[in-house]
Amino acid sequence: MRLYSASSEEALRASKFLRGWVGDGFLTKAQYRLLKQETVPGLRTTNIFLRLVLFLFTLISVGATVALFFVAFLSRPSEQTVGVFLLIFSAVCYAAAEVAVSQGRLYRYGIEEALAVCSVGFLCAGMEGAVFIGRPDSPAQFLVPAAGAVFSLWIWRRFGLSYAFLAAMIFVIFLPGYWTSSREAQHLIVAVFYATGILGVATVRSRHRIDYLDEAYSLVEASLWLGIYLAINLQVSSLNLSTHWWDGTRAASEFARPFYWGTWVLIWCLPPIVVARGIRQKDRLVIAVGAIVAVLTLVSNKAYLGWPRHTWDPMLLGILLTGVAIFLRRWLARGPGRIRNGFTAARLSGKDKQWINVGATVAGLLSPQAPAPQPSSPDFRFGGGQTGGGGAGGDF
Repeated sequence: MRLYSASSEEALRASKFLRGWVGDGFLTKAQYRLLKQETVPGLRTTNIFLRLVLFLFTLISVGATVALFFVAFLSRPSEQTVGVFLLIFSAVCYAAAEVAVSQGRLYRYGIEEALAVCSVGFLCAGMEGAVFIGRPDSPAQFLVPAAGAVFSLWIWRRFGLSYAFLAAMIFVIFLPGYWTSSREAQHLIVAVFYATGILGVATVRSRHRIDYLDEAYSLVEASLWLGIYLAINLQVSSLNLSTHWWDGTRAASEFARPFYWGTWVLIWCLPPIVVARGIRQKDRLVIAVGAIVAVLTLVSNKAYLGWPRHTWDPMLLGILLTGVAIFLRRWLARGPGRIRNGFTAARLSGKDKQWINVGATVAGLLSPQAPAPQPSSPDFRFGGGQTGGGGAGGDF
């Protein structure tokens, strides 16, 4: 079912490890060149910048081609006709993506990704135009986001694109709105969908703990845990965050009291479960999500309880997080060999340092810059007036 062979993806994974080990000093350049010959994937790859450029260029090209087709061959088409042709273009884009990978051997090259994304977009737009245009109250209209979710899952499974799975999760959010008008039921349905996904991923992932698919399943599981939390945290999942965080009573009035307080209990129970799951699997992404949802619980707790928020709350939260980080680091460092149950606070790879440097650079670019003070010349002298004050000369 996977479009890329297991040997090619394993070779790419090994090549990435080799580059990291060379950067960390674990391998010499001579050893790297020798081992690199055994990890040739046979796929065409590129860097992230050219990948983004090719992705955007392909999106623009596909959009322009479709628009030119309608302008040249269909002067005034009906909405149903447009929908039918969009469905045809969806099939063409997907077929082109398959050919780009099978014949061109493209891997995360931007071109095949944009074609796959266009196929999903054209599918949803085509179904809406060909079947449900003029029928906003049709009970079968949920098939549009359902088709988007299913096809996005197929793209994720076929091409291995992680953001395709995130797109499927977003499509799922729109499904309950077609089935029920109850806000409580909508949140529960989304949470049940994500929980079912976690059960499926946990079952399949146990067979891929040491191969290249484990990293992909790690990201999927972490995304599903975060999705469940966002679905049950009524303060965070609200579209009007500023109003609900500063006026928690309004959010409480929109839901039944048993459901509202039940979600409050769940947002306190879920972070320990996620962290425990991550620690048991030694999964950094799941542990990170557990830490994120724990922070979100602390942030949204006052809004849940209807307590007033203060400007010093972020400072107190920062002090708490700093204290927890220092405690964990020292606790791990006091273990035998600075290791406890397979965890250590010592940096084993330079990859974390690189991400920290990138984050610091981005934060510096995004932060407001104060105007630089103008340097004053030591030889500058006031002057130019006709007379000075108190009998002084004009150049005083």
